[in-house]
Amino acid sequence: MKFTAREDIEAPIEAVFAAMTDIAALELVAMRRGVQLRRLDALKALGPGMSWEVGFRYRGKTRQMVGKIASLEAPERLVFEASAQGYEVTMSITLLALSRKRTRIEAEMEVRPRSVSARLLLQSARLGRPALQRRYADRIHLMALGLEERAARGIAQPAAGA
Repeated sequence: MKFTAREDIEAPIEAVFAAMTDIAALELVAMRRGVQLRRLDALKALGPGMSWEVGFRYRGKTRQMVGKIASLEAPERLVFEASAQGYEVTMSITLLALSRKRTRIEAEMEVRPRSVSARLLLQSARLGRPALQRRYADRIHLMALGLEERAARGIAQPAAGA
């Protein structure tokens, strides 16, 4: 099942990418929402191979997921891959500079079942696909607002030479 969303942000592409890849800030936001994170790699710099074990509650049950940065092409594209209890998830975020101070975010998430029970659950979720697509688009909208706010405050300015 695939979900897509598109948002425009009043910020330069470099500032948006810097905010999106501020791993320390993203980890802090996740932990504030009750997500348990454990870094699995020993990489010092941002790049493909960075990975985390993630624990979270969903529908009353504790879920586990292992995720990693699969691809990173600054400042245009970031791809995450994750696997959890019979599912594989790929999320790609593409940035497009519309002008010097305006950026478009195109986010795409694909969920693929890897077990019979996951396939059955995903098949039943297809019935509620319009509502799930709307919720996904709402989450991307909130993420875009947060990125725009951080760029406006100057928090996510790229480092010199980046």
